[in-house]
Amino acid sequence: MSSIRPSPRRLDVAAVIAAYRRYAGMYDWVFGPAFRWGRRRSVARINALGCRRVLEVGVGTGLSLPRYRRDIRIVGIDVSRDMLAVAKRRVEEERLTHVDLLAEMDGEQLAFADHAFDAVVAMHVMSVVPDPQRCLAEMQRVCRPGGTILVCNHFAAGSEKWLTRRMEPFAKWLGWRPDFTLTDMLAGSSLGVAANDPVPPFGLFNLVILRND
Repeated sequence: MSSIRPSPRRLDVAAVIAAYRRYAGMYDWVFGPAFRWGRRRSVARINALGCRRVLEVGVGTGLSLPRYRRDIRIVGIDVSRDMLAVAKRRVEEERLTHVDLLAEMDGEQLAFADHAFDAVVAMHVMSVVPDPQRCLAEMQRVCRPGGTILVCNHFAAGSEKWLTRRMEPFAKWLGWRPDFTLTDMLAGSSLGVAANDPVPPFGLFNLVILRND
């Protein structure tokens, strides 16, 4: 695997955890609707792959978990204990028996064996992890050869520089990187891009399919 260069604007993991501690109790109501389309399309793509074991990095409050096919075994990890507490309640209350594990874990240091999953998913996560290149490398490591890595995220474009400048002062409080680009994420990676599709209805997010060939 190619060497990994550090992100040009590294976020503080403590700031990310603090941000999601603020959001945990209201996340489903405030952010859930905004990410609904990307979440639904991402899980639909995974359901169509015929995977047996899937890792979701940054599972958050578990809004995606009920949408996975029940014959797919799901493992979810998140750095936020507060968000995971909501996800665990969801699994219990909705009897989501296809969810094998929800664990507090850093996406940059996954505690799984190489090639442990058929697919790895990260929805609205890569622009909030401190080192997205390292996180992507870890996702690749635990994905089997020939498997799929799916990333749904907002990627900044040249036409959005005005928005980036306005959002940068709030980035630490929000816990995300507004100037994050697809090129940033893929820097140093050997993964091949199989698809890069805007998510309707507004195209604010892109669904990127990466093949671990």
